[in-house]
Amino acid sequence: MFVVLAAISVAGECLPIGEAARHVGETACVTGRVFHVKQGNGGAHFFDFCEDYRTCPFTVVVFASRLRDVGDVRQLEGKQIEIHGPIQLYDGRAEIILERAGQLRGEAARIPPLPKGYDVENKGRYSAGTFSRPKARKTAKKRQPARVQTEETVDPMEQ
Repeated sequence: MFVVLAAISVAGECLPIGEAARHVGETACVTGRVFHVKQGNGGAHFFDFCEDYRTCPFTVVVFASRLRDVGDVRQLEGKQIEIHGPIQLYDGRAEIILERAGQLRGEAARIPPLPKGYDVENKGRYSAGTFSRPKARKTAKKRQPARVQTEETVDPMEQ
């Protein structure tokens, strides 16, 4: 019975971002304050838990295809969050891929959905789409063959 209680209390605790790298390959909870939420190539969003992301031991990534399932992650900037999921090693850092809002706990659990006009496919830019008429085609004038004057033909019968 003691073993079961110990396992429950360990599962309820979150690791600080500095310890996440020691738990690569495990499913765990990591906690930290999000300094910045930045958008990368292809619309992926990255959570920076340090002033300088290059020296930070941990990051969270949300791919553009999952933003609708997670919500407006930009609202997490400056908040203390708890994220649950498999810890992976990518580019020398521990990371968790955020795929659904249920992975977040604490202040982060109540993030709003994406705004209606937020276009995830367009690298996260707002775009409800605009209608523009097709541009008129410039019609090239067909070149007419040069007219060649021919000598008048004289009908021999008329003479």
